[in-house]
Amino acid sequence: MAPSPSDLDTGMRPLIAALLLALPLASPAADRITGKPFATRSEVYAPHAMAATSHPLATQVALDVMKAGGSAVDAAIAANAALGLMEPTGNGVGGDLFAIVWDPKTRKLHGYNGSGRSPKALTLAEFQRRGLQAIPAHGPLPVTVPGTVDAWFALHQRFGRRSMADNLAPAIGYARDGHPVHEVIAYYWGRSVPTLSKWPGFSEQFTVPCGAKETGCTNGRRGPRTGETWKNPHLAATLGAIARGGRDAFYKGDIARRIDAYFKAHDGFLAYDDLAAHKGEWVEPVSTNYRGFDVWELPPNGQGIAALQILNLLEPYDLKAYGFGSPEHVHLFTEAKKLAFADRAASYADPDYYRTPVATLVSKAYARERGKLISMERAMKAAEPGVIPQLNEGDTIYMTVADADGMMVSLIQSNYRGMGSGMAPPGLGFIFQDRGEQFVLKEGHPNAFAPGKRPFHTIIPAFVTKDGKPWLSYGVMGGAMQPQGHVQILLNLIDFGMNLQEAGDAPRIQHDGSTEPAGQATAMADGGELDLESGFPYETVRALMRKGHSVRFADGPYGGYQAIMVNPHGGYIGASESRKDGQAAGY
Repeated sequence: MAPSPSDLDTGMRPLIAALLLALPLASPAADRITGKPFATRSEVYAPHAMAATSHPLATQVALDVMKAGGSAVDAAIAANAALGLMEPTGNGVGGDLFAIVWDPKTRKLHGYNGSGRSPKALTLAEFQRRGLQAIPAHGPLPVTVPGTVDAWFALHQRFGRRSMADNLAPAIGYARDGHPVHEVIAYYWGRSVPTLSKWPGFSEQFTVPCGAKETGCTNGRRGPRTGETWKNPHLAATLGAIARGGRDAFYKGDIARRIDAYFKAHDGFLAYDDLAAHKGEWVEPVSTNYRGFDVWELPPNGQGIAALQILNLLEPYDLKAYGFGSPEHVHLFTEAKKLAFADRAASYADPDYYRTPVATLVSKAYARERGKLISMERAMKAAEPGVIPQLNEGDTIYMTVADADGMMVSLIQSNYRGMGSGMAPPGLGFIFQDRGEQFVLKEGHPNAFAPGKRPFHTIIPAFVTKDGKPWLSYGVMGGAMQPQGHVQILLNLIDFGMNLQEAGDAPRIQHDGSTEPAGQATAMADGGELDLESGFPYETVRALMRKGHSVRFADGPYGGYQAIMVNPHGGYIGASESRKDGQAAGY
């Protein structure tokens, strides 16, 4: 008798995954005569300035700003505003923002945490009254105060040279006059429409009418398709008000009052007072040294220090000798990730509510003790957090800009899950983030929901210095993939000798299934799932399966990458993610 589909699902899945992974690595349209076979293009070199963003038009906006005398921060703000229009699938003024800035004057890194807090009127008891075990992914309940506009003005006040009106002018122009939608953005936009159309204001502002014979429509509407011109006059008006009235136009003016009225009318809790009280904060970046390179991340409530923990766990191993794509490389990376993510689930939270023991977590001594749990022969099925002293108790854009004076900006911004909550106040042209979904509805948890609290955050910018000088500004988008991606880029550069573009184009690893800080899932007990992008050899897949890893093929969860490196011969080197629509360019 022929096997049933369920038999195939359970019995054949590992073999199918292995066969898919064994397929030859897809090559570019033409054979390249230099570089690694998986490289899609060359690095970009420029003598004066560089920008790398997830949209070519935003990259050009950044370059235009710097050519007109703006700093890297001015350019980053201008490009980020443009991305909120051009890539609403990942970011916008309804989301949060984190940044690391290298200031050539002080020769120091400055970090900014631009995450917003939960509504003060919303309590844990309200979720319990509604019988909820987890915060919904969409609608009014996961909405938190958006921190992006405040972050723009804080960064500008310290490092800007042009007026904010000048910085926002390109985005306003594109919002008013229109721009063509790019391919990957159109794909994700179309996927979001069926889910978010039921929330008030979304369909009216983020879809277009369907033709009589079109398919893939929701209530006669769809997202714009590749190459179609998209305009957002409501966002143009919102940005224009911010350009004229400053940050308070958003947090204390008419925009804030309209937001207040909108949530009151739709069973929401975000209020005028929440917006008026918002303020981000400057924070000190945290670092570890990996083979002579100082790697910098921002402290919690973000997850950046997970990358530092993974690097510390991997440093004792000779990855260069093992080689890229070897069973040892993938296995060690995966096991280190499991250990770091166990700590991530247990102790990364808003520092105003929980004192994450950052110094302990990123120390070499702690890594040595935790590293004893790694076996070269067997994959861990479960990973508990380390013994931590208790001290008072899947979408984003990443971009980086460097100017002719040596200032470099590593900036990441997000609405969190896809296009966000779906809540889009009429006439304002943006969607609120759903970052509050990352809270835990459990008293006593470090990341437990509380009024006026910042949730655990996935978005993390990164920076690397060497001998006290800037070396690399970079980031990788994609939820829990971000710290995993940060580590893999550095391994590719430092251990495996790749150039900046090759480091991003190389096939990636993603381990899924660790215990999450949001606490909705049970603790990892089965070792999780290991996703390998096309290009890893079958011998590696087979060896990993023999060690007990559950290997599968996954399409698309590997993040997006942008990077700028200081060229030792002068100027900069840029690279952009081949899996997305982005561009690195300079002058």
